[in-house]
Amino acid sequence: MPETITITDDRTGKQITVPITDGVFPASAVRELDPSLYIYDPAYMQTAACKSSITYLDGENGILRYRGYPIEQLASKSTYLEVAYLLLNGELPDAAQLAMWKHEVTNHTYIHENMRKRFVDGFHYDAHPMGMFVSSLAALGTFYNDAKDIDDKASRDKQILRLIAKTPTLASMAYRFSAGLPFVYPDNDLSFPGNFLNMMWKIGEYNIDPRLERAMDVLFILHADHEQNCGTTAMRVVGSSHADPYTSAAAAASALYGPLHGGANEAVVRMLTDIGHIDNVPAFIEEVKGGKGSRLMGFGHRVYKNYDPRATIIKKTAYDVFEVTGKNPLLDIALKLEETALSDPYFVDRKLYPNVDFYSGLIYQAMGFPVSMFTVLFAIPRTVGWLAHWQELLADKDQKISRPRQWYTGVEARDYIPMTSR
Repeated sequence: MPETITITDDRTGKQITVPITDGVFPASAVRELDPSLYIYDPAYMQTAACKSSITYLDGENGILRYRGYPIEQLASKSTYLEVAYLLLNGELPDAAQLAMWKHEVTNHTYIHENMRKRFVDGFHYDAHPMGMFVSSLAALGTFYNDAKDIDDKASRDKQILRLIAKTPTLASMAYRFSAGLPFVYPDNDLSFPGNFLNMMWKIGEYNIDPRLERAMDVLFILHADHEQNCGTTAMRVVGSSHADPYTSAAAAASALYGPLHGGANEAVVRMLTDIGHIDNVPAFIEEVKGGKGSRLMGFGHRVYKNYDPRATIIKKTAYDVFEVTGKNPLLDIALKLEETALSDPYFVDRKLYPNVDFYSGLIYQAMGFPVSMFTVLFAIPRTVGWLAHWQELLADKDQKISRPRQWYTGVEARDYIPMTSR
């Protein structure tokens, strides 16, 4: 017998029994009981707003899989472009498919000259790179008249390809403008991460350290998708109105721009800098436990109630990077903080384990990226996750334009009072 749940309306005695599938039961049960009833669920803590076959996340056991493949295997054996293909198509590419995919992405990395010369040059000289990136994503769609034709698969595929290929170019352009540096054109002979590093720093083909190139690829893989997070939800909500993918991606990037979503690794670096020395870690931990204003950043997660599997991978990647760049001086503080917190029942009992943001900022900083670029670095790979969900949304016949209901708590009906009587 399948699992079921029975809901009773005590007011009327009416009962509804509905199936439970994978721990989920349909909200239609509430509508059947009484169409005027709604479920109050702030931040969608217990609401599944869609079905998805893209990413599986088991927070209790620290499991993350893309299309069934464990993140540990993908990070150690795959490349970002291979993972991007997997997320979009559901299966890993064969050799011919991967070669064609790489070729197509590589040959779409350029952006229109008017985008660079007229649009970007219009930003204020001290504009934040992420603000520029968000705006550029939306503006990019204005260069492609077929972007609105989302019912045509060929058109959708072309826009998806353009977005994945051009986001590193937009990101590096935003940084170099903010730093007062000239634009660096893409180099089609380089790999996806190598091209991005070259556009950032103008390294030259033969001077890109393969260890840093691989580290960038691993970071891109780890950040490619993460189920129904705030940015992905924004992508789906805006996409449900049948907005083009550039507009939808700009909405997703705007959500990521918020410090509670994409700013965590930046906050970790600030925290470690404020701690200043490993000898100050015990006192900092006590301040956190005592609620004296200090917060432990980079620990805990809305979904993970165990060790974030990405954190284990990224910690190893950090050591690979430091072999090239030299050890980030904040690393010793981070290691001491992790050791202290994980041996303290206060944090263990609350299931506060390191997440992916705890070490990623240290890597970015060691590689020379300014703190203002951290969220942009997150957005580059996450774009493919957003697009995979946008594509899945459009194919889901159960989906309609997103329109949550509200719990009205304002005053009841009242009559207008003329100004002379107030």
